[in-house]
Amino acid sequence: MIRFIHTADWQIGMKAAGLGSVSQDVRDARLESVQGIVDLGHERGVKLLLVAGDVFEDNAVDRSLVREIGEKLRKFRGEVFIIPGNHDPLKPGSVWDHEVWGGSGNVTVIQEAKPIELDNCTLFPSPVKKKYSTQNPVSWIQAKNCDKIAIGLAHGSVNLPDSDYYPIPANAAEQAGLDYLGIGHLHSYKPYKDSKGAIRMAYSGTHETTKFGESDSGKVLLVEIADRGAAPKLEPIAIGKLKWITLNRDIKDPDELKRIIKDLDSIESPDDTLVRLRLEGFLSFSSQSDLIKSLEEILSTHFLYGELSNELSPAPKDNRWIDELPRGPVQKAARTIRKQALSGADEREKKVATRALLELFELNNKEKANSWFLGK
Repeated sequence: MIRFIHTADWQIGMKAAGLGSVSQDVRDARLESVQGIVDLGHERGVKLLLVAGDVFEDNAVDRSLVREIGEKLRKFRGEVFIIPGNHDPLKPGSVWDHEVWGGSGNVTVIQEAKPIELDNCTLFPSPVKKKYSTQNPVSWIQAKNCDKIAIGLAHGSVNLPDSDYYPIPANAAEQAGLDYLGIGHLHSYKPYKDSKGAIRMAYSGTHETTKFGESDSGKVLLVEIADRGAAPKLEPIAIGKLKWITLNRDIKDPDELKRIIKDLDSIESPDDTLVRLRLEGFLSFSSQSDLIKSLEEILSTHFLYGELSNELSPAPKDNRWIDELPRGPVQKAARTIRKQALSGADEREKKVATRALLELFELNNKEKANSWFLGK
């Protein structure tokens, strides 16, 4: 029997661009979660840690980060095996040339695609040596005659659009005779079943969510295999510190905005939460102002990071503001656009018209403040 942790895609040193001052918090969380993996291994009595590539964002990361990761892994009470990935491929001058790896007796950075015999398993690793390749990285593995539990470790794309990143067949584990193939590259947990329904291949996903929109990330896999040929038991374990929440809401009445405010207030651990809120739909301008301000205040003060995308359009039936426009061509144009928004030839025409109506409203408000638009 063997139990091990499978993880990948730490991408230590990532920039977390677009998050402003919060970027450093996101980078720090990735380091903290590596320590969380080590601690989890100790708590669960695991003696083997397999890292399936992209430990670092690239080979240019600050070498102090390389040393810090090496020292964290050195404290793991068991063996650690790492394969370089397409972000940090094994080549001269890479992060893997750092002296910390030579001084870490329990940590092995795998240099060659060849079997490694361990006490209760045989490891078949496929280290990445260049960023791009259209070659299947596990095609060399022939484990069907292996006496011990056979475990593969690779980095690549399984039925993903980016086929230049080491394409791996969805049945690769079964083809190679592996009991389990741990892979990296996809940031979400994704298992693959063999012809008999056993999960013998999986992406662990990244240990700490990288960006908005990633699903089923922030985890590692605890894998247990009873014997050669037995179906692996996989336990995804949440290890990430930060929560990334995306809310897309279609607004049709002011009460919906009030419900969103209530939902935001109910989110636990706001200091460790990043929120992206996108509003769509139609709402009268008189209903928008105060509620939008409340949302913006909650997002900016209540969470580690908050972002609001307000794509609300003016409710076509709310025409009071049109009556306030200067009489003549401007008001006539507004009424024509409003008519198109209500009864356009198709949905695209309606959407374009309502967007134009919103822009006209915003322009009117701006020019009111500057006075010259109204001829005053």
